Amino acid sequence: MESAVGSRPALWWAVNLSALLLVVIWTLPTFGILVSSFRDADQLAVSGWWTALVQSERNIITRAQPPVEAVEENGAWVLRGNVFEDGGEVRAFGVSSRAPTDFQPGETAELRRDGTVRIEADGSYEIVYSQQPDGKRGQRLFVTSLENPKFTTENYETVLFSQGLGQSFINTLTVTIPATVIPILIAAYAAYALAWMQFPGRALLLATIVGLLVVPLQMSLIPLLRLYTDIGIGKSFIGIWLAHTGFGLPLAIYLLRNYIAGLPREIIESARVDGASDFDIFRKIILPLSFPALASFAIFQFLWVWNDLLVATVFLGNNEEQLVLTGRLRELLGSFGGDWEILTASAFIAIFVPILVFFAMQRYLVRGLLAGSVKGG
Repeated sequence: MESAVGSRPALWWAVNLSALLLVVIWTLPTFGILVSSFRDADQLAVSGWWTALVQSERNIITRAQPPVEAVEENGAWVLRGNVFEDGGEVRAFGVSSRAPTDFQPGETAELRRDGTVRIEADGSYEIVYSQQPDGKRGQRLFVTSLENPKFTTENYETVLFSQGLGQSFINTLTVTIPATVIPILIAAYAAYALAWMQFPGRALLLATIVGLLVVPLQMSLIPLLRLYTDIGIGKSFIGIWLAHTGFGLPLAIYLLRNYIAGLPREIIESARVDGASDFDIFRKIILPLSFPALASFAIFQFLWVWNDLLVATVFLGNNEEQLVLTGRLRELLGSFGGDWEILTASAFIAIFVPILVFFAMQRYLVRGLLAGSVKGG
């Protein structure tokens, strides 16, 4: 392809195609969760979300009406009904688990007891007995059906109106917002000091912060909890705010320090010549210019805290009044077992707010991630 400077190199196409591939790989699972969360439970259990708009095949085991309800017609006893509750198309049927697809719609099958059964394509069946039956248990019918796509909002109603979910949503916001704001405030001051202030041990302190990036947080959970319990803030919001602040500070300081160190030196030196203090420079110059990096870290920290379950379980526990959203959904899923429709609806509810936050601030993400890659002039 020709451009202002000639044909575009193969590397340009490779980079763009790779980026497109990554977008598709990351987007498809989210789209699949959204589609699955609106699907009928029975259809979701037997087919993938990509088949949501096409007819799906389903095996049904049902019982006809009890034989005692048969009515006499022309010397025979007849039962009529329908195997479907809300419509479908019969592909095959049977009267035995060993041969569930032996008969086609409209054919007549012999029963073990004295009688026959016929099932039409629309699911209507007719069972005929030559003598008056007296059984109270209906005949088992095995049906292979073709059903139209079904969508419902019942999955979300089940999740959203479950007991305690609203309180858990508020608890999650109560944890997430302070645990995002506090590290940013502390890290911004520390980053400015490490970037533009001269003091003994600055290089060693920066190396220590970089080293903390690779320390697993699981190593500090129990010691921190014991410390918090000893000083009286265990199992409280204050404790979890401080915990998330500590876990998030190394990345925040490293990210902000790189960005602030790359700001033009002339601006800061001119401010000092004019008599501005370090605090004035930080408040009036550094903070406004560092907004992309601040927003970038805010996205990461918000997503991490919102989706957290481990730290919340350790520092808040499973108290009904303090249970966060991830903990509530875990309990809901435990109650419903392997109901995939509940899983998908719960998952999308859990990621809805982070998606909003990401798209609201994503324009600052790349600028923040590239912090410090280009030195200011």
